[in-house]
Amino acid sequence: MKTIAEISTEIGVSKQAVHKKIKRQPLSIGLQGLTTTVDGRLMVNNDGVILIKREFNRKTVNQSDNQSSTKPSTIDGLVDGAIVKLLQENILILQKQLDVKDKQIEELTATVKIQAESINAANKNELAETIIDGNKKLIEENKIKDKGGIFKIFSRKNK
Repeated sequence: MKTIAEISTEIGVSKQAVHKKIKRQPLSIGLQGLTTTVDGRLMVNNDGVILIKREFNRKTVNQSDNQSSTKPSTIDGLVDGAIVKLLQENILILQKQLDVKDKQIEELTATVKIQAESINAANKNELAETIIDGNKKLIEENKIKDKGGIFKIFSRKNK
């Protein structure tokens, strides 16, 4: 058996709040037979204490639901702050990795340019040699055409 003062201390509310809960219709019906008066003080047995505590818990749960929907609790704020800090650190790490990759891409691009210029120069040389070889053949053919008679006949057979 506990007094209203003891119950209010355990729950963390005023004695008046406990009295009001007890006098409310649904709870007062449930507490019939669970309370007695001893020396002018209202005493509540263990089952009655459980009912009163349950009623206050129901109220605080509903209030915390309403509060959490309107503003975050301190714990939520700390957790959110830690998550934000962690995400910011991850962003910095990823940005550094991107900077390294950008530098690698620049180096590879420079290497590819050098190789392309080398290949282009080699192709130009090959093309120039082909043109020179083709010009030499044309010159030789023209020399043969300019020569007359028997030499012309024999030179065609050599081809």
